[in-house]
Amino acid sequence: MNIRTLSVPLAIVGLLALGGCASPTVVTLQNGTQYLTKDMPKTKGTEGFVEFEDISGAKIKVKADDVATIRQEK
Repeated sequence: MNIRTLSVPLAIVGLLALGGCASPTVVTLQNGTQYLTKDMPKTKGTEGFVEFEDISGAKIKVKADDVATIRQEK
C-alpha cells in the first residue's frame, strides 16, 4: 500500500478524535452572567480563581466565589 493512500484516512481519523475531546461548558456567575466555553474551566488551587476561554477567544478569570454553576452543554 502506498503511504499517500494511508495518510489521508489516518489524518481524518486524527481530526475526528481531536474534535471529540472538546466539551462545551456554560459557566454561570452569581449575578446571572453566562459564558459559553470551549472546554471545561480550570480551577486555580489555593488562589481561589476559575480561568477559562470563552467561545470568542477572550480569556476570563473570576473568583471561585462568584461562580454559581459550571455545567456541560448537551
